[in-house]
Amino acid sequence: MSYSYETLTVANPHDFVFHVEFNRPKKLNAMNQKLWTEVGDVFTKLSEDPNCRVIVTSGSGRLFTAGLDLSEAAEAITLSDITDVGRKGYALMKLIKQFQACFTAIEQCHKPVIAAVHNACIGGGVDYICACDIRVCSADAFFSIKEIDIGMAADIGTLQRLPKIVGNESKVRELVYTGRRMKADEAKEFGLVSTVYADKDTMMREVMALAVEISQKSPIAITGSKTALNYARDHSVEDSLKQIMTWNMSMLQSEDMMQAVSANLTKQKPIFSKL
Repeated sequence: MSYSYETLTVANPHDFVFHVEFNRPKKLNAMNQKLWTEVGDVFTKLSEDPNCRVIVTSGSGRLFTAGLDLSEAAEAITLSDITDVGRKGYALMKLIKQFQACFTAIEQCHKPVIAAVHNACIGGGVDYICACDIRVCSADAFFSIKEIDIGMAADIGTLQRLPKIVGNESKVRELVYTGRRMKADEAKEFGLVSTVYADKDTMMREVMALAVEISQKSPIAITGSKTALNYARDHSVEDSLKQIMTWNMSMLQSEDMMQAVSANLTKQKPIFSKL
């Protein structure tokens, strides 16, 4: 598959590990329409790429992302060529739905996605990492749900996903209503990130090691686990037990389980086929 993009850099640093990096450093990795579209495209492709089992995502340059590219967004939202209120509203609805789908592609990707944040993660950046499986950051990182300060409610996933990630409705509302910065230590205590590293270099080294570890597990088991976790988040325990029962009635017949058991008994590292 081709992974050539204007706003993203895609690399394959280790077997079965891909690295998706924001690549607009001169614009502080601000999210323009091209970036949104390319994010949706790359995660949709990686989801089906048999050579990919886990994805690390980060930002190039000074910071992770400054969020929405306001200069471009103002023009897109104004829709000056449409005068009718109903039709303008309908056009905006389609645009928002398109942007939502681009980040939902991360959540729906069959492969685990690890977000590695350094310095600023603002606005749309929080939407982005909330769609990821694992979030870590460097000690200089801070997070801001900044949409409130440009006169809008966040609409690409933060308000829907963040409360389910952290389980602290009061703190979520405080951050949403104020737009204030949340520093790395607070983000860890809050449950948004699992680990805080001393600096970006240390973070990227450790995250790649984590990605390699995950990539060596059964791809059947990893995909099944992500699917079940996502389903359980939005359904009852009873429904979720039925979902994983239905899933495993097929997946337990995979060769991966026998290979993993055999490897444990012989104290060897299992080698799994591509998915």
